[in-house]
Amino acid sequence: MGLQGHEALALLEPLRGWARELGFSQIGISGVDLNDAEPGLRAWLEAGFHGGMHYMAAHGMKRARPAELVPGTVSVITARMDYLPRATPDGWQRIEFERLDQPLAAGVSMYARGRDYHKVLRARLQKLADRLAAAVGPFGHRVFTDSAPVLEVELATRAGLGWRGRHTLTLARDAGSTFFLGEIYVDLALPESEPASGHCGACSACVDACPTQAIVAPYRLDARRCISYLTIEHDGPIPVELRPLLDNRIYGCDDCQLVCPWNKFARRSPLPDFDVRAHFEAPTLLQLWGWSEAEFLSRTEGSPIRRIGFDRWQRNLAVALGNALRSGLGAADEAAVVQALRARREAAGELVREHIDWALAQAGAAAAEGLEAVA
Repeated sequence: MGLQGHEALALLEPLRGWARELGFSQIGISGVDLNDAEPGLRAWLEAGFHGGMHYMAAHGMKRARPAELVPGTVSVITARMDYLPRATPDGWQRIEFERLDQPLAAGVSMYARGRDYHKVLRARLQKLADRLAAAVGPFGHRVFTDSAPVLEVELATRAGLGWRGRHTLTLARDAGSTFFLGEIYVDLALPESEPASGHCGACSACVDACPTQAIVAPYRLDARRCISYLTIEHDGPIPVELRPLLDNRIYGCDDCQLVCPWNKFARRSPLPDFDVRAHFEAPTLLQLWGWSEAEFLSRTEGSPIRRIGFDRWQRNLAVALGNALRSGLGAADEAAVVQALRARREAAGELVREHIDWALAQAGAAAAEGLEAVA
C-alpha cells in the first residue's frame, strides 16, 4: 500500500501513542534488508547450535528475509513489552540468586510466572494493527510473537529498541533485557528508526555466569547447553553431564540477566497479566512434584509452562530433586525427597523414570563424596 512520505511520517507519533495505550513500552521501525545477518545465521545452523529446534533449520534463510516469509512486506514494526511483575521488589536480582541457593526451592524464570506472553502480545499487536488500519485503511500485515522464523533481535536492533548483548538477548539502556519483543510485518513504507548501537563494552558478566557455559563466544549461544532450551524446548533425556549444572532450575534460566549491570534499569510491567500466580510465588520442589497431571494442567492454564507438558515438567523436577539430594540435605529432607521420588517411579513413563533413577542415585553419590572428603 502506498503512502506519501509526509503521511507516513505523520503516522509515527499516533502509532507510538496507540502502542503505549496497549501496554507496549516502545516501538521502532526497520526495513527488510537483513542480508548481512545471513552469514551468522547460516554458521549458527551449520554448527548445530539450534539443537532439536528443527523448525529453525527448516525455514533456512527465510528468517533473514522478511519479504520472502510474508510476500509484500516493506517495513517491520517491532514492539517492546516489559514483563517484570508489578510487585517486583527492589533488589530483585539478589533475591533471585538467594532463591537459587536454596536446594529445595523451585527455580522458575521470571517471565513464566504469570500469563503466557504469546497470548498477551499477539492480541495487543493485532489491536495495534487494527488501530493503524483504522487510520490508513486496509493494508497487508502479519503479527508475530515467537510464532514464526523471525530474527527478532536483529530487527529490534535495526528499529532502535536495543542492541544484541553478549548473551544474545536484546539490551536497552533504559530497560535492561527483561522485556518481550513482537513484530508486525506490513506492506506500508514507513520511516525507519535510527538503529541502536552496542553498550556492553568489555563486560563479560553474562558469559562468566552461565551455569552450563552455553555462551560459547560473545554473541554466540549453543542452545544444546542452555538451561532454558534443556528445560523447555528439549523433549528427550537431559544429558547426564549437564544435569548437575541445572541445580534447582526447573523452567528456564535467568542467570545471564541477573548478573547484567543494565538490568538495574529493568522496568516493571504496567499490566496485571504478568503478575506472579499464587502457585509460583515461592514454590518448593516437593510441592510441585506432588502435583498430579490434572493439577498441573489446571494450575498452568494460560501459562507458558503448560506447553512443555507433564512429562517434561516431572523430568525437570526429578533432576532438580536429584541435585538437592547431591547437595547434602538434612536427614528429614533427604528422606522426604527419596520417598517422594520412589512413590512416583512405578507409574512414571520411561522418560521420567530414567530421571527418577538418576535422582535417587544422587543420595548415594553425596554420601560417597562425603566419605572421600573425610578420608
